[in-house]
Amino acid sequence: MDLSYLLTPLLAWLVAGSLKFLINSLRAGKPAFGLIGYGGMPSNHSAIVSSMAALVAFKQGIGHPAFGVALTLAFIVVLDASSLRRQVGQHAQAINRLQAQAPDAAPTAPPLRERMGHSLAEIVGGVVCGILLAWAVQAWLPLYD
Repeated sequence: MDLSYLLTPLLAWLVAGSLKFLINSLRAGKPAFGLIGYGGMPSNHSAIVSSMAALVAFKQGIGHPAFGVALTLAFIVVLDASSLRRQVGQHAQAINRLQAQAPDAAPTAPPLRERMGHSLAEIVGGVVCGILLAWAVQAWLPLYD
């Protein structure tokens, strides 16, 4: 049984999430537990889906149908992270601004989370992280080819 297909995206999630926490903590000058979640460098979503697409490419080749499926899924996730979720974050900023400017309105809910999407650099960081992890798993666990 080849566990690399299970191990690779799990490692991508752990490594990208740890890197994101470290980078956010360094930028904030303190542990950045409040910044865990959507957004930030590198993109966890991009790392996970690119790790699987890269692993399939390394193990089966780019001509294999599974690579086409993995690549298609990766494109959908990356487009969502860079456009739709970014738009959601911009809407949250506008709503929070409107709520803060309301003259007599008491806040009925906590402010919306504004950091939702990813920049191009964050997505590229996630893709590079995912590809490197897939390469490492393929290189270190070649037992089940």
